[in-house]
Amino acid sequence: MKTKKTLLKRVRITKNGKILKKQVSTGHLKVKWDSSKKSRKRGLNEQENAGHRKVFKRLLGKHGRNI
Repeated sequence: MKTKKTLLKRVRITKNGKILKKQVSTGHLKVKWDSSKKSRKRGLNEQENAGHRKVFKRLLGKHGRNI
């Protein structure tokens, strides 16, 4: 199966195998958000869903070995 290298640009895999990804819906239209909501969504979040983890591992191929 062909690996999807674009996923490597969107997620970060830690040394311990955690998958970190950016929060969705944070691109634009943030004027109405308060500052606490902006700061909460700014960083990377851990992907804890086991189903997503399995899909990411399959898509990354050899690049996702330690997931």
